[in-house]
Amino acid sequence: MPTLTYLGHSAFLLQSEQAALAIDPFLSGNPKATIGPDDLKVQYVLVSHGHGDHVGDAIQIAKANRATIVAPYELALYCQRQDCQVHPMHIGGSFQFPFGRVKLTIAHHGSMTPDGGYGGNPCGFLVTMEGKTLYHTGDTGLFYDMKLIGELTPIHVALLPIGDNFTMGIDDAVKAVELLQPRLAIPMHYDTFDMIQANPEDFVRRVRVAGYVGKVLPVGASHAF
Repeated sequence: MPTLTYLGHSAFLLQSEQAALAIDPFLSGNPKATIGPDDLKVQYVLVSHGHGDHVGDAIQIAKANRATIVAPYELALYCQRQDCQVHPMHIGGSFQFPFGRVKLTIAHHGSMTPDGGYGGNPCGFLVTMEGKTLYHTGDTGLFYDMKLIGELTPIHVALLPIGDNFTMGIDDAVKAVELLQPRLAIPMHYDTFDMIQANPEDFVRRVRVAGYVGKVLPVGASHAF
């Protein structure tokens, strides 16, 4: 049974019997984080796009663990130039890793590497392990293809930004739940900075009113699914 642990902002630790994955591990400089990059022991690091609050500590974590960074092609090459082992992918592509399958989805956002270079397209990740699928949507606005994503892949847990300004706000995130129809929706990308203040309990309440299940996962808390 996979276990998901919230690390703050959009950072998560996903673990199964086969492997441990860090997703968008922004820990250093994250005022909500309760652990540091040296505390993570993983075999893979998934990075959705090049912004500093998502690349975060990916390079340091990958080097310390000899882990593989999985990212869109251009961003993967940036990480490779930092002497990391990488597995480049791109939108719509999937790959069967030893722990399970990863597929990249679109994400309506931007992507610039920390050095100001071209970061390629941002993405979301569909991660399937032990027969369960997690959808980390990345930084994104609402898009109607979420309906198609949900139809093609039954989603057990969807991680959705609610902080507005740079991504979906609560209104659009609730609509995203209606399109994706996951078994569980968990909010992310809120309250880290003043510009993305949002009430996650309001999101959960409105998801419930829409007929779905939402859950606020406090920083450091885990959820098995």
